[in-house]
Amino acid sequence: MTRTVPGPTDHVVVVGAGLAGLSAALHLLGAGRRVTVVERDALPGGRAGRRLLGGYHLDTGPTVLTMPHLADEAFAAVGERLADRVELLPVHPAYRASFADGGTLDVHTEAAAMEAEVERFAGPREAAGYRRLRTWLTRLYAVQRRRFIDANFDSPLGLLTPDLARLAALGGFGRLDARIGRFLADERLRRVFSFQALYAGVAPERALAAYAVIAYMDTVAGVFFPRGGMHALPRAMAAAAVDAGAELRLGEAVTRLERSGDRITAVITAGARIPCDAVVLTPDLPLTHRLLGRRPRRPLRLRHAPSAVVLHAGTDRTWPQLAHHTLSFGAAWHRTFDELTRMGTLMTDPSLLITRPTAADPALAPAGRHLHYVLAPCPNTEIGPGAETWHDLAPGYRDRLLATLERRGLTGIAAAVEAECLVTPADWAAQGHAAGTPFSVAHTFAQTGPFRPRNLVRGTANAVLAGCGTTPGVGVPTVLISGKLAAARIAGPRATGAGAAARGGRR
Repeated sequence: MTRTVPGPTDHVVVVGAGLAGLSAALHLLGAGRRVTVVERDALPGGRAGRRLLGGYHLDTGPTVLTMPHLADEAFAAVGERLADRVELLPVHPAYRASFADGGTLDVHTEAAAMEAEVERFAGPREAAGYRRLRTWLTRLYAVQRRRFIDANFDSPLGLLTPDLARLAALGGFGRLDARIGRFLADERLRRVFSFQALYAGVAPERALAAYAVIAYMDTVAGVFFPRGGMHALPRAMAAAAVDAGAELRLGEAVTRLERSGDRITAVITAGARIPCDAVVLTPDLPLTHRLLGRRPRRPLRLRHAPSAVVLHAGTDRTWPQLAHHTLSFGAAWHRTFDELTRMGTLMTDPSLLITRPTAADPALAPAGRHLHYVLAPCPNTEIGPGAETWHDLAPGYRDRLLATLERRGLTGIAAAVEAECLVTPADWAAQGHAAGTPFSVAHTFAQTGPFRPRNLVRGTANAVLAGCGTTPGVGVPTVLISGKLAAARIAGPRATGAGAAARGGRR
């Protein structure tokens, strides 16, 4: 039996209206709690925010949506359906991978289509390897889903289940790159199924093979895009929460937490005192620790994931070789991860994610215009250039990015840009993200599962954490789960989830 918040929990204040906070709010509402959500920004969404730039609608955070059933669970908690609030558009292909040797590979989530594409790209032996890899990824996800991802841990002993032996038998505690190499000999193909480790903050040759579940989400379960952009998801979640009875207070920053003994009794903003029986805290860990007035003791200092520079570019043209999501790989690979995670230097031969949201929804840009989002991983500010340094680096790095894209076939891209916004680690740091990274704490072994900062706060009886800094980790699916797990700590696991509304929760 996992621990839950003791004492009364009738009124819960959720600090932060990002995906984690909104997920927690919906699950708590479904469990019959009264919920107030307090958000410092003028819009809900948190990292998944929205910015308007000369008629272009920019998603300020994630651009890839996988596992939408996790969002549907949150809506179902209050008797609603995701499909009634958000139109999800399947993304085909899920990605297009472009390599330094001129080769391209479309990543399909449908098995037969992907097998045929791999055979075209690399031959029948690699296609057979892909079939075995897909089976392994599916089994890996099935073993981890309930016991390791969608689960609260009170101690490492919580790992000791039969599924731990199954995960070990599947090679989950080996290294990601080596395990993928058992199925695929082509180094380019291995990149497609291991690049996701970057966002977990660990190079593929050092990442646990268990993190191949992220590749399962991308390459097997499917990629989607909400009409109206990624921000449409938190906007719809916020609306569903309000319709279910939540109070949503936007544009109010929390300044402190009022305590009595080991309990939080009220959340204080610049203009209000909001009494509460329990609180869910979703800001990044440094801000959460400041509000709590304490930082948990850990034997090792937290390590953070790499950061990213993002160039949002509104253009008067696009390029036919770009899919909705295009992975533009440089020739370098292992050196790139050394630069990002060990050396603290900018990529000398960058691998980039280029997203073209107007491929699915042209309404995100003015008529006849196109929106491109270029993500370039970079070191975080702990090991790489500091926030102040980025103010000087930013203009030149922007020019280098555009020059790289020009060399890789996006002819005339610099001249085509008519509106732009460049986001660097300095901007992430200004938003309160530790080490200037939106990807939070890295998923090293010592920061995974029960070893990650837990969602229960030692010394505070009625505070629970949610978001990418706590369990289960970074990414839209896991952040949605973190909100559900936080709600379960307050209302109990049987009171949260898709069936809660049907069991008499608040409508």
